[in-house]
Amino acid sequence: MIDSWRFAVGTLTAIPVKPPRRGGRAVSGPAMVLAPLAVVPLGLLVALVCLAGRELGLAPLGVAAAAVGALALGSRAFHLDGLADTADGLTASYDTERSLAVMRTGDVGPAGAASLVLVLGVQIGALSSLLSLEHGPWLAGILVVVSRGAVAITCMRGVPGARRDGLGATYVGAVHPAVAALVWLLLTAITTGGFLLVDETWWRGPLSIAAALLVVAVIVRRAITRLGGVTGDVFGASIELSLAALLLSAT
Repeated sequence: MIDSWRFAVGTLTAIPVKPPRRGGRAVSGPAMVLAPLAVVPLGLLVALVCLAGRELGLAPLGVAAAAVGALALGSRAFHLDGLADTADGLTASYDTERSLAVMRTGDVGPAGAASLVLVLGVQIGALSSLLSLEHGPWLAGILVVVSRGAVAITCMRGVPGARRDGLGATYVGAVHPAVAALVWLLLTAITTGGFLLVDETWWRGPLSIAAALLVVAVIVRRAITRLGGVTGDVFGASIELSLAALLLSAT
């Protein structure tokens, strides 16, 4: 479990940790289950940036942009890179090999740039709206943590991988479906508590979770249809899209 914890923190955050002593699915599977817990410091960072900006009387949109920027720095923009590469790959060609080759290059094309602008725009706009709530910054931090539960779906057993090599191959099929379901049940309870914290009705929590799961299911389904399976880039895209869905539904 120590190796899995190091794996999760080292992969999903910029927090320096010792590398795991061993790899394989025995480590990567639990690491993906621990993903929401591993990014608690990033959720706290977002909440504190939002709180500080609000207390200083700064423009909500600017504060939200700063918080999203801090989150990107805290994850080395790893997931944003995956979002851009996934968008470029899915729009490059209907040929699977060509699409996968485009995703490997790392260059950002028109589709990738547009996806970054649109998804970050949704995140920033929704987050600025949450600043008007008394405990809105804390809810935002909770949703950042919850969004990382997306990897429990993309890494679930039964979801095929598009490649036999690459970073994503380490995680593909590493999480049992029952474990993934349990993770999301716990995240639903946490999200519901977050909405109760801001004096919203309890059903807003399950509704937000449903929105995030729907978005993740769509991107995974599209990746399987077009690419033959998921890749590490798809994992990152699912995280960013689920965060956008969670934040927007919270408004």
